[in-house]
Amino acid sequence: MITLAAIVSCSRLLAIGQAAAAPQPPQLRFVYEETVTLAAGVPVGDTPIGKRNIVPITGGTFQGPDLRGKIMPGGWDWQLTLPSGCFQLHADYFIKTDDDVIIHVVNQGMVCPNSTGKREALFTSPQFEAPKGKYDWLNGGAFVGTLEAMQVDGKPAVHIRFYKAYGN
Repeated sequence: MITLAAIVSCSRLLAIGQAAAAPQPPQLRFVYEETVTLAAGVPVGDTPIGKRNIVPITGGTFQGPDLRGKIMPGGWDWQLTLPSGCFQLHADYFIKTDDDVIIHVVNQGMVCPNSTGKREALFTSPQFEAPKGKYDWLNGGAFVGTLEAMQVDGKPAVHIRFYKAYGN
């Protein structure tokens, strides 16, 4: 006669022999890329938390598979260099799609020097605020951006690529 203890014991052995499926890491889907033109930085100076600089956003363009348009002038990038050598950015601006929808973008990031003193690549964490409708898919989820300094017509600019994380 099989006892309850024997059944429980056998089921534990079966559970031990079956490895749980490893969770899959998220993947990234390209959303859009933008070239943001900038004016000269406005140095604020040393503050209690670091050296502050603000950079006016003067315009630019963006395009991706599902949206394209222009960067609206008037935004700012609030930069902070910490005593440790870490660099923070906090850009706050608006984009206007080619079908006249205005979307608010807040893009933040930080990069610190490694043990050799070199800064690694700068990744950002953007958040979007789009009106209800065609682009409201931007309002939720996890996004990541890459940022590279560049020049457009001899003036400062940045090239940013945005991606959205998704699961399998």
